[in-house]
Amino acid sequence: MLQSRTKQLHKAPDLLLIVAIFSLLLIGVIMVYSASAIWATYKFDDSFFFAKRQLLFAGAGIVAMFGFMNIPYLTWRNSSKTLLIVCFILLIAVLIPGVGMVRGGARSWIGVGAFSIQPSEFMKLGLIIFLARYLADHQKKITSFTKGFMPSLSLVMVAFGFIMLQPDLGTGVVLVGTCMLMIFVSGARIAHFVGLGVLGLAGFAGLIISAPYRMQRITAFLNPWEDPLGAGFQIIQSLYAIGPGGLMGLGLGQSLQKFYYLPEPQTDFIFAILAEELGFIGGTFVLLLFFLLLWRGIRVALGAPDTFGSLLALGIVGMITIQVMINISVVTGLMPVTGITLPFLSYGGSSLTLTLCSVGILLNISRYAKL
Repeated sequence: MLQSRTKQLHKAPDLLLIVAIFSLLLIGVIMVYSASAIWATYKFDDSFFFAKRQLLFAGAGIVAMFGFMNIPYLTWRNSSKTLLIVCFILLIAVLIPGVGMVRGGARSWIGVGAFSIQPSEFMKLGLIIFLARYLADHQKKITSFTKGFMPSLSLVMVAFGFIMLQPDLGTGVVLVGTCMLMIFVSGARIAHFVGLGVLGLAGFAGLIISAPYRMQRITAFLNPWEDPLGAGFQIIQSLYAIGPGGLMGLGLGQSLQKFYYLPEPQTDFIFAILAEELGFIGGTFVLLLFFLLLWRGIRVALGAPDTFGSLLALGIVGMITIQVMINISVVTGLMPVTGITLPFLSYGGSSLTLTLCSVGILLNISRYAKL
C-alpha cells in the first residue's frame, strides 16, 4: 500500500536542493583549481592536475546522483542489510596489509595507485540507510534501553571501532554524530543520552590520550602559537589566510597562503583559501548555500510519506551538516584539526562521489515528499 502511495505522489525533485548542490559543486571546482594550481605545477608540472580530477569526480558523481534520484528510495530499505554487510567487509579489508593503503598515517584506502576508494565513506551512507530502516521498524521500542536504544547504539559503536582501527577520528565523529541525531529524533529518551554523553566524553578523552598526535592537536588548538612550526602550523596559516581576506577578499586566484604556506590547501583547508580570495562575502555566500541545502533537506524529511524516508533524509542532511560544521570550525580555529573535508568543495574522489550519491537519494525522497 505504501508503494502505491509513493507512486501517486511521484513528482519532480526539489529545485532549490538542485540549485544549492550545483552551485556548491561549481564553486568547489573553481576553488580546487585556484587553491591547487601552484602546488600542482610544482609537483606534476600541470596547474590543472587537481582541477581536472575534481571535474572528473564531480562528473561521475553527478551521473550517479541523477541515477540515484530516479531509484525509488524504498529500494534501499529492502537492500539495507546487504549494503551494511558489504560496508563492513570493506572496512575489514582496508585493515589488511597489502590491501589497505596508508595515507597521512591512516590505513583508510583501497585501490591501485591514485585511483582508490575510502570504505569509511561508504560506511557512513550504508549505516544511515540501515539505521533508518531499523529505527522505523522498532520505533515503539526505542524508548527501551535494552530493546531499542542499546542495539542501535551497539551497531554504531562497532562501525566506529573499525574506523578507529585505521585510525580516522574525524570520519568516526561524523558517523557517530549523524547516527545519534537519527536515534534522538526517532524518540529515544534524553536520560539515555545523558548517560551516553558521560561515557562518550570519557572514551573520547581516552582516544586522545592514547595517541600523542591527537593530544598535540588539542594543545595546538588551545594555543597554536606555542608550536608555530609544528602542531600549530596549519591553524596559524589558516588564520593568516582568512584574516587578510577582509570583506571583499584579495580576488580570485590571488591567495598568498597557497604558495606552500598552507599544506594541501585544496583539501581540508579549502575554505581558508576561499575566504582569503573571496572575503567575508564569498564565505558567507557559501555558508548560505549550505544553509539552503539544510533547510530544504529538513523540509524533505518532514514531508516524507513514511518514517523510513523521513529518517533517511534526516540522516543524509545531518551527515553533510555535521561535516560542514566541523570543517568550518577547524579552519576558523574553533576546533582542533580533525582531517575532515568540506562537502562539495574539497578535493577528493570517494567523499565527493558518495556525497552526491547521498543527495541523489535525498532528491528522490523529495519527489514523494509534501513540501
